[in-house]
Amino acid sequence: MNDLLFLIGFPVIIALLMLLVKDKIRNYIVIVSAIALGIASLYLLITYFNKNTVFFDIPFEPASKIMVIIEILLAVYILYLGIKFKKYFTVALILLQAGLLLFLEMGLISGIHPVNNLFIDQFSIIMAMIIGIIGSLICVYALGYMETYHNRHTGIKDRRKLFFFILFIFLSAMFGIVFSNNLLWVLFFWEITTICSFVLIGYSGTPEATNNAFLALSMNLLGGVAFIAALIYIAMMDPSGKLFGLDALISSGYALAIVPAVLICFAGITKAALMPFSSWLVGAMVAPTPVSALLHSSTMVKAGVYIIVRFAPVLALTTEGFIIAMVGAVTFLLASGIAISQSNAKKVLAYSTIANLGLIVACAGVGTYNLMWVAILLIIFHAIAKSLLFLCVGTVENRIGSKNIEDMGGLIVRMPKIAMMMFIGMAGMFLAPFGMVISKWAAIEAFITAPFGLVFIAILAFGGSFTVFYWSKWMGKIISVMRHQEVVEDTVKKEKWAVLYILTALVVGVCLAFPLISTYLIEPFIMNIYGITTGLSQANLAIMIMMLCLLLIMPFSMLFYRTGSKHVSPYMGGRPTEGEMRFSGTFGTMRELSLANYYMDKYFGEDKVFYIGTLLCWGLLLIAGIILAGVVL
Repeated sequence: MNDLLFLIGFPVIIALLMLLVKDKIRNYIVIVSAIALGIASLYLLITYFNKNTVFFDIPFEPASKIMVIIEILLAVYILYLGIKFKKYFTVALILLQAGLLLFLEMGLISGIHPVNNLFIDQFSIIMAMIIGIIGSLICVYALGYMETYHNRHTGIKDRRKLFFFILFIFLSAMFGIVFSNNLLWVLFFWEITTICSFVLIGYSGTPEATNNAFLALSMNLLGGVAFIAALIYIAMMDPSGKLFGLDALISSGYALAIVPAVLICFAGITKAALMPFSSWLVGAMVAPTPVSALLHSSTMVKAGVYIIVRFAPVLALTTEGFIIAMVGAVTFLLASGIAISQSNAKKVLAYSTIANLGLIVACAGVGTYNLMWVAILLIIFHAIAKSLLFLCVGTVENRIGSKNIEDMGGLIVRMPKIAMMMFIGMAGMFLAPFGMVISKWAAIEAFITAPFGLVFIAILAFGGSFTVFYWSKWMGKIISVMRHQEVVEDTVKKEKWAVLYILTALVVGVCLAFPLISTYLIEPFIMNIYGITTGLSQANLAIMIMMLCLLLIMPFSMLFYRTGSKHVSPYMGGRPTEGEMRFSGTFGTMRELSLANYYMDKYFGEDKVFYIGTLLCWGLLLIAGIILAGVVL
């Protein structure tokens, strides 16, 4: 129990220190804290990996009263900001949420005293590892990044004390979500992540950042209203308060659990930024890169898919679950298509994230045992590879002053180590035998036996093809060799290099170790819930390990690139070429050589495809609402 309390409470103490200490001392504290959280997460793994669910009887009071007071104070703060910036939709939502919360706390649950308020199982261990290791590494990376950020953006007020305070509060809240069995406590930590993301997205204080921060806040508050509505329904159905336990609600069966499960999954859809709510996550790209990495890899959106995966047994093979799965599948397909049309690297990463979160929800919505296995694998591999890519893009942006993919031509010459890391990260997203492809292959196999499985297989096939297209053209741009390029990665700070090397090693290491992860963490968790589990055969594993070794030859060979290597003129199909990258065109006209990717705006333009996705997903959610109303009545 003490180790869980440490992981929840320790980041809060560090966050408070961030408000008090100076820059140099802050750097040391962040690094030491990251090491401590990483070690604590590993200790948790060693201690509990061979156990099933372990519950802890933490006193409900006075912790719950403190949580309610904090929630009310935060509501007042948001109300003030909403009025100040004239964001009246946000004001309406926070008033509605505060009113529902007070009704729940004062009128429905004033006499209950839930036990077993904290718990741990294999899935929460996996999530704790993602938060404690990847989240902590992002905090360390942010030390060097934010210094460079403010050197480049001198007009932005330096609020790094607040920035690092919020980062560690974020980590604490995420630990609270994955360790809380009491849904009232889950709601508290859930709302803390919403407020933290609001502050971080609006960090720069520009009109664009402020508007995008309020957009994120409004959409997540909408999910928060649904979450509180679920708790009110539970309180009315079971005045004893037993069903506030996540384990009790999930095991109570379809009749009792389906209404709160769908409402909470709606909150998860908003938090995970699935269509029609994906615009908030795209807008969050205005924040500094460590914020993007934190939102996309180890916090915030992972909280959304985490809660949906938790309710997969309730949703399994139900109409409501199928609709939620279709929202995820449509998001996967259309977000993958939009990514093709993007030249902004951070937007490609954003839509790639939205797409993969959609695939996770598609698996969890259908909810069979083998698809839950796939969903958890996707969470693991996506968190690691995407955090590496976000931090690499942030480093590139700081060095070359651009995040446009077209400006990354010849990056293998200018930033060879970073290029190698990006190559490995991208390979981890779409090339066999890296984890994302293993998971997608397993998803196709699992959907075959599921109802309407062919629909999901078709969507997965087309979405996967889009994935290959946008990753491969970006990879081609990075490894293209261009003339007169200078190495510009020599000034990258040591903290950044350490984080990037560790994440690169994790991408490869987890792909090699995923059979162990599956055997000792995922499969026992699924067996405990469904009484049956799944995995990959030894023959498939052997093939994938051999493919991994072959694939790594190219990126690691980049380490031996020498600036003094001999350059030869590029081959232009027989046309004479000059050293300045010009060639003899028609009638002897000299033309400049230019290379650019296809983006196919006409077919995959952001506005057009997002509009289609919004209509489809709102329609699906409306159908789910009608079905849910029928169940209630």
